[in-house]
Amino acid sequence: MNLFESWFYWAVGIAVGLPVGLIILTEWQHALTRKESHLARPVGLIRNYLLPLGALLLLLIEVAQVSLRDNVVRALATACGFVVLVLLLSGLNATVFQGAPESSWRKRIPAIFLDVARLLLIGVGLAMILSYIWGARIGSLFTALGVTSVVIGLMLQNSVGQIVSGLFMLFEQPFRIGDWLTTPVAQGLVVEANWRAVHIDTGNGLQITPNSVLATTSFTNLSRPPGAHKLAITTTFSATDPPDRVCALLSRTARALPQLGPSGTATSITLGGAQYRTTIGLASPAENDAAQATFLRWIWYAARRERLHLDGAADDFSTTARVQKAIRTVVAPALRLSPTEQQSLVGLARIVRYGTGEVLEYAGEVPTNMTFLVDGRVQLTVTAADGSAIPVATLREGSFLGLTALTRQPNLAGASALAEVTALLIDRDQLEHLVLRKPLLLHDLGRIIDERRSEISRARGHERIGNAEPISHQR
Repeated sequence: MNLFESWFYWAVGIAVGLPVGLIILTEWQHALTRKESHLARPVGLIRNYLLPLGALLLLLIEVAQVSLRDNVVRALATACGFVVLVLLLSGLNATVFQGAPESSWRKRIPAIFLDVARLLLIGVGLAMILSYIWGARIGSLFTALGVTSVVIGLMLQNSVGQIVSGLFMLFEQPFRIGDWLTTPVAQGLVVEANWRAVHIDTGNGLQITPNSVLATTSFTNLSRPPGAHKLAITTTFSATDPPDRVCALLSRTARALPQLGPSGTATSITLGGAQYRTTIGLASPAENDAAQATFLRWIWYAARRERLHLDGAADDFSTTARVQKAIRTVVAPALRLSPTEQQSLVGLARIVRYGTGEVLEYAGEVPTNMTFLVDGRVQLTVTAADGSAIPVATLREGSFLGLTALTRQPNLAGASALAEVTALLIDRDQLEHLVLRKPLLLHDLGRIIDERRSEISRARGHERIGNAEPISHQR
Protein backbone atom coordinates (compact mmCIF):
# COMPACT_ATOMS: atom_id res chain seq x y z
CA MET A 1 0.00 0.00 0.00
CA ASN A 2 1.36 3.35 -1.06
CA LEU A 3 0.80 5.92 1.68
CA PHE A 4 1.59 8.75 -0.67
CA GLU A 5 -1.35 8.20 -3.02
CA SER A 6 -4.02 10.91 -3.10
CA TRP A 7 -6.80 8.67 -1.81
CA PHE A 8 -4.86 8.25 1.48
CA TYR A 9 -4.77 11.97 2.15
CA TRP A 10 -8.48 12.23 1.34
CA ALA A 11 -9.27 9.37 3.73
CA VAL A 12 -7.24 10.94 6.56
CA GLY A 13 -8.74 14.38 5.89
CA ILE A 14 -12.30 13.02 5.97
CA ALA A 15 -11.64 10.90 9.10
CA VAL A 16 -10.28 13.90 10.98
CA GLY A 17 -12.29 16.71 9.43
CA LEU A 18 -15.75 15.16 9.79
CA PRO A 19 -15.78 14.81 13.62
CA VAL A 20 -13.97 18.12 14.10
CA GLY A 21 -16.47 19.84 11.86
CA LEU A 22 -19.40 18.21 13.69
CA ILE A 23 -18.05 19.37 17.06
CA ILE A 24 -17.51 22.94 15.85
CA LEU A 25 -20.93 23.17 14.20
CA THR A 26 -22.64 21.64 17.26
CA GLU A 27 -21.16 24.24 19.60
CA TRP A 28 -21.97 27.02 17.16
CA GLN A 29 -25.58 25.86 16.85
CA HIS A 30 -25.99 25.68 20.66
CA ALA A 31 -24.57 29.19 21.03
CA LEU A 32 -26.96 30.54 18.39
CA THR A 33 -29.90 28.73 20.01
CA ARG A 34 -29.12 30.31 23.39
CA LYS A 35 -29.11 33.71 21.71
CA GLU A 36 -32.39 32.85 19.93
CA SER A 37 -30.70 33.68 16.63
CA HIS A 38 -32.44 32.92 13.33
CA LEU A 39 -29.15 31.44 12.04
CA ALA A 40 -29.45 28.38 14.30
CA ARG A 41 -31.58 26.52 11.73
CA PRO A 42 -29.17 27.02 8.75
CA VAL A 43 -26.23 25.90 10.91
CA GLY A 44 -28.26 22.84 11.93
CA LEU A 45 -28.81 21.97 8.25
CA ILE A 46 -25.06 22.13 7.62
CA ARG A 47 -24.31 19.95 10.66
CA ASN A 48 -27.03 17.33 10.22
CA TYR A 49 -27.18 16.96 6.44
CA LEU A 50 -24.68 18.85 4.29
CA LEU A 51 -21.48 17.88 6.15
CA PRO A 52 -22.23 14.11 6.39
CA LEU A 53 -23.49 13.93 2.79
CA GLY A 54 -20.49 15.88 1.52
CA ALA A 55 -18.10 13.62 3.45
CA LEU A 56 -19.78 10.50 2.05
CA LEU A 57 -19.67 11.89 -1.49
CA LEU A 58 -15.95 12.69 -1.22
CA LEU A 59 -15.33 9.26 0.26
CA LEU A 60 -16.90 7.57 -2.76
CA ILE A 61 -15.28 9.80 -5.39
CA GLU A 62 -11.78 10.41 -4.00
CA VAL A 63 -11.16 7.35 -1.83
CA ALA A 64 -13.21 4.57 -3.40
CA GLN A 65 -12.60 6.03 -6.90
CA VAL A 66 -16.24 5.53 -7.93
CA SER A 67 -17.10 7.06 -11.31
CA LEU A 68 -18.97 10.35 -11.43
CA ARG A 69 -21.48 8.72 -13.78
CA ASP A 70 -22.41 6.09 -11.24
CA ASN A 71 -26.05 6.35 -10.15
CA VAL A 72 -25.12 6.18 -6.45
CA VAL A 73 -22.76 9.15 -6.83
CA ARG A 74 -25.37 11.07 -8.81
CA ALA A 75 -28.00 10.37 -6.17
CA LEU A 76 -25.69 11.61 -3.40
CA ALA A 77 -24.76 14.68 -5.44
CA THR A 78 -28.46 15.38 -6.03
CA ALA A 79 -29.12 15.12 -2.28
CA CYS A 80 -26.22 17.48 -1.57
CA GLY A 81 -27.48 19.95 -4.18
CA PHE A 82 -30.98 19.85 -2.69
CA VAL A 83 -29.61 20.50 0.83
CA VAL A 84 -27.54 23.41 -0.50
CA LEU A 85 -30.68 24.82 -2.10
CA VAL A 86 -32.64 24.54 1.17
CA LEU A 87 -29.68 26.02 3.05
CA LEU A 88 -29.55 28.98 0.66
CA LEU A 89 -33.27 29.67 1.11
CA SER A 90 -33.06 29.33 4.89
CA GLY A 91 -29.93 31.48 5.15
CA LEU A 92 -31.35 34.29 3.02
CA ASN A 93 -34.57 34.29 5.01
CA ALA A 94 -32.72 34.36 8.34
CA THR A 95 -30.17 37.04 7.43
CA VAL A 96 -32.22 39.34 5.21
CA PHE A 97 -35.86 39.16 6.32
CA GLN A 98 -36.37 37.58 9.76
CA GLY A 99 -34.03 39.96 11.57
CA ALA A 100 -35.14 43.05 9.67
CA PRO A 101 -36.30 46.13 11.67
CA GLU A 102 -40.04 46.82 11.67
CA SER A 103 -39.69 50.04 9.67
CA SER A 104 -37.28 48.69 7.00
CA TRP A 105 -38.18 47.85 3.40
CA ARG A 106 -37.30 44.21 4.06
CA LYS A 107 -40.10 43.95 6.62
CA ARG A 108 -42.59 45.55 4.22
CA ILE A 109 -42.12 43.02 1.41
CA PRO A 110 -45.41 41.10 0.99
CA ALA A 111 -45.33 37.35 1.60
CA ILE A 112 -46.37 36.67 -1.99
CA PHE A 113 -43.15 38.30 -3.24
CA LEU A 114 -41.09 36.04 -1.02
CA ASP A 115 -43.03 32.98 -2.15
CA VAL A 116 -42.47 33.83 -5.82
CA ALA A 117 -38.75 34.45 -5.20
CA ARG A 118 -38.45 31.11 -3.42
CA LEU A 119 -40.25 29.36 -6.27
CA LEU A 120 -37.93 30.90 -8.85
CA LEU A 121 -34.84 30.02 -6.81
CA ILE A 122 -36.02 26.43 -6.39
CA GLY A 123 -36.73 26.19 -10.12
CA VAL A 124 -33.28 27.49 -11.06
CA GLY A 125 -31.62 25.21 -8.52
CA LEU A 126 -33.43 22.09 -9.71
CA ALA A 127 -32.62 23.00 -13.31
CA MET A 128 -28.91 23.28 -12.48
CA ILE A 129 -29.00 19.96 -10.62
CA LEU A 130 -30.66 18.20 -13.58
CA SER A 131 -28.26 19.82 -16.04
CA TYR A 132 -24.89 19.37 -14.29
CA ILE A 133 -25.50 16.10 -12.45
CA TRP A 134 -27.85 14.16 -14.71
CA GLY A 135 -26.92 15.81 -18.01
CA ALA A 136 -30.49 16.83 -18.87
CA ARG A 137 -31.00 19.38 -21.67
CA ILE A 138 -33.18 22.09 -20.15
CA GLY A 139 -32.75 24.81 -22.78
CA SER A 140 -35.74 23.64 -24.78
CA LEU A 141 -37.80 23.47 -21.59
CA PHE A 142 -37.03 27.10 -20.74
CA THR A 143 -37.92 28.13 -24.30
CA ALA A 144 -41.27 26.38 -24.07
CA LEU A 145 -41.96 27.92 -20.69
CA GLY A 146 -41.08 31.39 -21.98
CA VAL A 147 -43.44 31.13 -24.94
CA THR A 148 -46.21 29.76 -22.72
CA SER A 149 -45.71 32.59 -20.20
CA VAL A 150 -46.02 35.21 -22.95
CA VAL A 151 -49.25 33.66 -24.23
CA ILE A 152 -50.75 33.40 -20.73
CA GLY A 153 -49.66 36.97 -19.92
CA LEU A 154 -51.41 38.33 -23.01
CA MET A 155 -54.57 36.41 -22.17
CA LEU A 156 -54.65 37.56 -18.54
CA GLN A 157 -53.05 40.99 -18.82
CA ASN A 158 -55.92 42.80 -17.09
CA SER A 159 -56.08 40.34 -14.19
CA VAL A 160 -52.31 40.19 -13.85
CA GLY A 161 -52.11 43.99 -13.94
CA GLN A 162 -54.60 44.24 -11.08
CA ILE A 163 -52.68 41.67 -9.05
CA VAL A 164 -49.37 43.43 -9.63
CA SER A 165 -50.81 46.83 -8.66
CA GLY A 166 -52.23 45.26 -5.52
CA LEU A 167 -48.88 43.65 -4.70
CA PHE A 168 -47.08 46.97 -5.04
CA MET A 169 -49.62 48.55 -2.69
CA LEU A 170 -48.90 45.81 -0.16
CA PHE A 171 -45.19 46.43 -0.59
CA GLU A 172 -45.72 50.09 0.33
CA GLN A 173 -47.81 48.99 3.35
CA PRO A 174 -50.05 52.04 3.87
CA PHE A 175 -51.90 49.95 6.47
CA ARG A 176 -51.41 46.86 8.62
CA ILE A 177 -53.54 44.25 10.31
CA GLY A 178 -55.45 45.98 13.11
CA ASP A 179 -55.59 49.41 11.44
CA TRP A 180 -58.90 51.19 10.83
CA LEU A 181 -59.60 52.22 7.23
CA THR A 182 -62.21 54.45 5.65
CA THR A 183 -62.68 53.53 1.98
CA PRO A 184 -65.29 54.77 -0.52
CA VAL A 185 -67.43 51.69 0.24
CA ALA A 186 -66.66 50.73 3.86
CA GLN A 187 -65.16 51.73 7.17
CA GLY A 188 -63.82 49.22 9.63
CA LEU A 189 -60.96 47.16 11.05
CA VAL A 190 -58.45 45.42 8.77
CA VAL A 191 -58.49 41.75 9.82
CA GLU A 192 -56.66 40.22 6.84
CA ALA A 193 -54.57 41.39 3.89
CA ASN A 194 -53.37 38.93 1.26
CA TRP A 195 -52.10 39.14 -2.32
CA ARG A 196 -55.61 39.45 -3.74
CA ALA A 197 -57.84 41.42 -1.34
CA VAL A 198 -58.16 43.23 1.98
CA HIS A 199 -60.75 41.98 4.49
CA ILE A 200 -62.37 44.80 6.49
CA ASP A 201 -64.61 44.08 9.48
CA THR A 202 -67.29 46.77 9.31
CA GLY A 203 -69.25 45.57 12.35
CA ASN A 204 -72.09 44.48 10.06
CA GLY A 205 -70.10 41.89 8.16
CA LEU A 206 -66.85 41.40 6.29
CA GLN A 207 -66.14 43.77 3.40
CA ILE A 208 -63.83 42.14 0.83
CA THR A 209 -62.05 44.86 -1.16
CA PRO A 210 -59.66 43.84 -4.00
CA ASN A 211 -56.16 45.25 -3.68
CA SER A 212 -56.41 46.68 -7.19
CA VAL A 213 -59.40 48.78 -6.10
CA LEU A 214 -57.52 50.24 -3.12
CA ALA A 215 -54.46 50.82 -5.30
CA THR A 216 -56.45 53.04 -7.68
CA THR A 217 -58.52 55.01 -5.17
CA SER A 218 -57.92 57.15 -2.09
CA PHE A 219 -58.66 55.91 1.42
CA THR A 220 -58.00 57.10 4.97
CA ASN A 221 -56.01 55.18 7.56
CA LEU A 222 -57.53 56.30 10.86
CA SER A 223 -54.80 54.53 12.85
CA ARG A 224 -51.87 56.49 11.36
CA PRO A 225 -50.18 58.19 13.01
CA PRO A 226 -50.86 56.35 16.30
CA GLY A 227 -53.00 58.31 18.74
CA ALA A 228 -54.12 60.83 16.13
CA HIS A 229 -57.73 59.65 16.00
CA LYS A 230 -60.28 62.02 17.53
CA LEU A 231 -63.97 61.67 18.31
CA ALA A 232 -66.25 64.72 18.08
CA ILE A 233 -69.48 64.75 20.11
CA THR A 234 -72.08 67.53 19.90
CA THR A 235 -74.27 68.37 22.90
CA THR A 236 -76.94 71.00 23.55
CA PHE A 237 -77.48 72.98 26.74
CA SER A 238 -79.83 75.75 27.75
CA ALA A 239 -79.14 79.19 26.31
CA THR A 240 -79.00 80.53 29.90
CA ASP A 241 -76.09 78.29 30.91
CA PRO A 242 -72.72 80.12 31.03
CA PRO A 243 -70.63 78.84 28.07
CA ASP A 244 -67.37 78.79 30.03
CA ARG A 245 -68.89 76.62 32.74
CA VAL A 246 -70.36 74.26 30.16
CA CYS A 247 -67.06 73.92 28.26
CA ALA A 248 -65.15 73.30 31.49
CA LEU A 249 -67.63 70.60 32.52
CA LEU A 250 -67.51 68.87 29.13
CA SER A 251 -63.70 68.89 28.99
CA ARG A 252 -63.36 67.68 32.57
CA THR A 253 -65.76 64.81 31.96
CA ALA A 254 -64.05 63.83 28.69
CA ARG A 255 -60.60 63.76 30.30
CA ALA A 256 -61.85 61.21 32.84
CA LEU A 257 -62.92 58.70 30.17
CA PRO A 258 -61.15 55.33 30.38
CA GLN A 259 -60.95 55.22 26.56
CA LEU A 260 -58.86 58.39 26.39
CA GLY A 261 -55.74 58.01 24.24
CA PRO A 262 -52.11 58.34 25.39
CA SER A 263 -52.09 62.08 24.64
CA GLY A 264 -55.06 62.61 26.99
CA THR A 265 -56.42 65.54 24.96
CA ALA A 266 -60.04 66.65 25.28
CA THR A 267 -61.31 70.11 24.35
CA SER A 268 -64.74 71.69 24.12
CA ILE A 269 -65.89 74.72 22.16
CA THR A 270 -69.20 76.50 21.69
CA LEU A 271 -70.85 76.29 18.29
CA GLY A 272 -73.57 78.85 18.92
CA GLY A 273 -77.25 78.15 19.34
CA ALA A 274 -76.54 76.56 22.77
CA GLN A 275 -74.58 73.77 21.05
CA TYR A 276 -71.11 72.58 22.07
CA ARG A 277 -68.62 70.26 20.41
CA THR A 278 -66.25 68.12 22.49
CA THR A 279 -63.23 66.64 20.71
CA ILE A 280 -61.69 63.62 22.44
CA GLY A 281 -58.38 62.01 21.47
CA LEU A 282 -58.73 58.23 21.43
CA ALA A 283 -56.18 55.48 21.08
CA SER A 284 -58.13 53.81 18.27
CA PRO A 285 -61.37 54.18 16.29
CA ALA A 286 -62.41 50.94 17.97
CA GLU A 287 -63.08 53.01 21.09
CA ASN A 288 -65.58 55.33 19.36
CA ASP A 289 -68.82 53.68 20.44
CA ALA A 290 -67.73 52.95 24.01
CA ALA A 291 -66.28 56.45 24.50
CA GLN A 292 -69.37 58.19 23.14
CA ALA A 293 -71.76 56.05 25.20
CA THR A 294 -69.78 56.61 28.41
CA PHE A 295 -69.39 60.35 27.78
CA LEU A 296 -73.09 60.95 27.10
CA ARG A 297 -74.03 58.90 30.17
CA TRP A 298 -71.59 60.70 32.48
CA ILE A 299 -72.47 64.16 31.18
CA TRP A 300 -76.12 63.51 32.05
CA TYR A 301 -75.17 63.10 35.70
CA ALA A 302 -72.45 65.78 35.71
CA ALA A 303 -74.70 68.47 34.21
CA ARG A 304 -77.32 67.93 36.91
CA ARG A 305 -74.73 68.07 39.68
CA GLU A 306 -73.46 71.38 38.27
CA ARG A 307 -77.04 72.73 37.93
CA LEU A 308 -76.62 73.04 34.15
CA HIS A 309 -79.40 72.19 31.72
CA LEU A 310 -78.37 69.45 29.28
CA ASP A 311 -80.91 69.45 26.42
CA GLY A 312 -82.69 72.23 28.31
CA ALA A 313 -83.75 69.91 31.15
CA ALA A 314 -83.53 70.93 34.82
CA ASP A 315 -82.84 68.59 37.73
CA ASP A 316 -85.53 68.32 40.37
CA PHE A 317 -84.17 65.22 42.11
CA SER A 318 -82.87 67.02 45.22
CA THR A 319 -86.16 67.57 47.02
CA THR A 320 -86.57 68.65 50.64
CA ALA A 321 -88.07 65.29 51.56
CA ARG A 322 -85.10 63.36 50.14
CA VAL A 323 -82.62 65.67 51.87
CA GLN A 324 -84.38 65.32 55.24
CA LYS A 325 -84.44 61.53 54.97
CA ALA A 326 -80.76 61.36 54.01
CA ILE A 327 -79.73 63.60 56.90
CA ARG A 328 -81.81 61.58 59.35
CA THR A 329 -80.65 58.12 58.20
CA VAL A 330 -77.05 58.72 57.11
CA VAL A 331 -75.60 62.03 58.33
CA ALA A 332 -77.06 62.11 61.85
CA PRO A 333 -75.66 58.71 62.95
CA ALA A 334 -72.23 59.49 61.47
CA LEU A 335 -71.88 62.99 63.00
CA ARG A 336 -74.06 62.49 66.11
CA LEU A 337 -76.44 65.29 65.19
CA SER A 338 -79.36 66.36 67.32
CA PRO A 339 -82.78 66.97 65.71
CA THR A 340 -82.13 70.73 65.81
CA GLU A 341 -78.76 70.30 64.10
CA GLN A 342 -80.35 68.04 61.51
CA GLN A 343 -82.97 70.63 60.72
CA SER A 344 -80.34 73.35 60.36
CA LEU A 345 -78.64 71.38 57.58
CA VAL A 346 -81.74 70.72 55.47
CA GLY A 347 -81.46 73.94 53.51
CA LEU A 348 -77.69 73.63 53.16
CA ALA A 349 -77.39 70.06 51.79
CA ARG A 350 -78.08 68.72 48.33
CA ILE A 351 -78.78 65.27 46.84
CA VAL A 352 -76.70 64.38 43.76
CA ARG A 353 -76.16 61.30 41.61
CA TYR A 354 -73.11 59.74 39.93
CA GLY A 355 -73.08 57.30 37.02
CA THR A 356 -71.30 53.95 37.00
CA GLY A 357 -67.54 54.48 36.67
CA GLU A 358 -67.62 58.20 37.46
CA VAL A 359 -64.98 59.57 39.80
CA LEU A 360 -66.35 61.07 43.01
CA GLU A 361 -62.97 62.15 44.36
CA TYR A 362 -59.42 62.23 43.06
CA ALA A 363 -56.45 61.27 45.20
CA GLY A 364 -54.31 64.26 46.10
CA GLU A 365 -57.10 66.84 45.76
CA VAL A 366 -58.43 68.80 48.74
CA PRO A 367 -62.22 68.21 48.91
CA THR A 368 -64.52 71.16 49.52
CA ASN A 369 -67.42 69.15 50.93
CA MET A 370 -68.25 65.87 52.61
CA THR A 371 -70.11 63.22 50.60
CA PHE A 372 -72.48 60.87 52.42
CA LEU A 373 -73.56 57.76 50.50
CA VAL A 374 -77.32 57.35 50.42
CA ASP A 375 -77.42 54.54 47.86
CA GLY A 376 -74.93 52.63 45.70
CA ARG A 377 -71.34 51.44 46.12
CA VAL A 378 -68.03 53.32 45.83
CA GLN A 379 -64.57 51.83 45.27
CA LEU A 380 -61.57 53.41 47.03
CA THR A 381 -58.33 53.02 45.09
CA VAL A 382 -54.70 54.10 45.25
CA THR A 383 -52.19 54.25 42.42
CA ALA A 384 -49.37 51.70 42.28
CA ALA A 385 -45.84 52.43 41.13
CA ASP A 386 -46.64 51.18 37.62
CA GLY A 387 -49.69 53.45 37.35
CA SER A 388 -52.31 50.76 37.91
CA ALA A 389 -55.17 51.21 40.39
CA ILE A 390 -55.08 49.17 43.61
CA PRO A 391 -58.52 48.62 45.20
CA VAL A 392 -58.46 49.39 48.92
CA ALA A 393 -62.06 49.09 50.06
CA THR A 394 -65.68 49.24 48.97
CA LEU A 395 -67.95 51.78 50.66
CA ARG A 396 -71.73 51.31 50.83
CA GLU A 397 -74.79 53.14 52.08
CA GLY A 398 -74.06 54.98 55.30
CA SER A 399 -70.38 55.62 54.52
CA PHE A 400 -68.91 59.03 53.81
CA LEU A 401 -66.11 60.58 51.74
CA GLY A 402 -64.22 63.86 51.90
CA LEU A 403 -63.29 63.54 55.54
CA THR A 404 -60.10 65.51 54.92
CA ALA A 405 -62.23 68.51 53.90
CA LEU A 406 -62.43 69.40 57.59
CA THR A 407 -58.65 69.26 57.96
CA ARG A 408 -58.02 70.87 54.55
CA GLN A 409 -55.70 68.02 53.55
CA PRO A 410 -55.53 66.16 50.20
CA ASN A 411 -57.56 62.99 49.71
CA LEU A 412 -55.74 59.85 50.70
CA ALA A 413 -57.36 57.77 47.93
CA GLY A 414 -59.47 58.14 44.82
CA ALA A 415 -63.12 57.09 44.79
CA SER A 416 -65.23 55.92 41.82
CA ALA A 417 -68.79 54.63 41.53
CA LEU A 418 -69.22 50.88 41.05
CA ALA A 419 -72.90 51.44 40.23
CA GLU A 420 -75.21 54.45 40.17
CA VAL A 421 -74.58 56.35 43.40
CA THR A 422 -76.92 58.68 45.23
CA ALA A 423 -75.12 60.92 47.69
CA LEU A 424 -75.72 63.90 49.97
CA LEU A 425 -73.27 66.80 49.70
CA ILE A 426 -72.65 69.21 52.58
CA ASP A 427 -70.24 72.10 52.21
CA ARG A 428 -67.16 72.15 54.46
CA ASP A 429 -67.97 75.55 55.96
CA GLN A 430 -71.43 74.35 57.03
CA LEU A 431 -70.03 71.33 58.87
CA GLU A 432 -67.12 72.99 60.66
CA HIS A 433 -69.20 74.87 63.22
CA LEU A 434 -71.05 71.63 64.08
CA VAL A 435 -68.03 69.35 64.32
CA LEU A 436 -65.81 71.75 66.27
CA ARG A 437 -68.29 71.70 69.14
CA LYS A 438 -68.01 67.89 69.49
CA PRO A 439 -64.61 66.88 70.92
CA LEU A 440 -65.50 63.17 70.90
CA LEU A 441 -66.53 63.37 67.25
CA LEU A 442 -63.29 65.13 66.36
CA HIS A 443 -61.39 62.34 68.10
CA ASP A 444 -63.31 59.68 66.13
CA LEU A 445 -62.77 61.47 62.83
CA GLY A 446 -59.04 61.77 63.51
CA ARG A 447 -58.89 58.05 64.31
CA ILE A 448 -60.71 57.20 61.07
CA ILE A 449 -58.25 59.31 59.08
CA ASP A 450 -55.31 57.48 60.69
CA GLU A 451 -56.89 54.09 60.03
CA ARG A 452 -57.52 54.93 56.40
CA ARG A 453 -53.94 56.12 56.01
CA SER A 454 -52.68 52.82 57.46
CA GLU A 455 -54.93 50.78 55.18
CA ILE A 456 -53.76 52.71 52.12
CA SER A 457 -50.09 52.34 53.07
CA ARG A 458 -50.58 48.61 53.48
CA ALA A 459 -52.33 48.36 50.11
CA ARG A 460 -49.49 50.22 48.38
CA GLY A 461 -46.96 47.96 50.05
CA HIS A 462 -48.59 44.73 48.92
CA GLU A 463 -50.04 46.02 45.63
CA ARG A 464 -52.77 43.41 45.48
CA ILE A 465 -56.36 43.25 46.69
CA GLY A 466 -55.99 40.24 48.93
CA ASN A 467 -53.57 41.99 51.26
CA ALA A 468 -55.67 45.12 51.77
CA GLU A 469 -58.16 44.62 54.60
CA PRO A 470 -61.52 46.26 53.87
CA ILE A 471 -62.35 49.53 55.57
CA SER A 472 -65.49 49.56 57.63
CA HIS A 473 -68.52 50.82 55.70
CA GLN A 474 -69.18 53.40 58.39
CA ARG A 475 -65.91 55.26 57.90
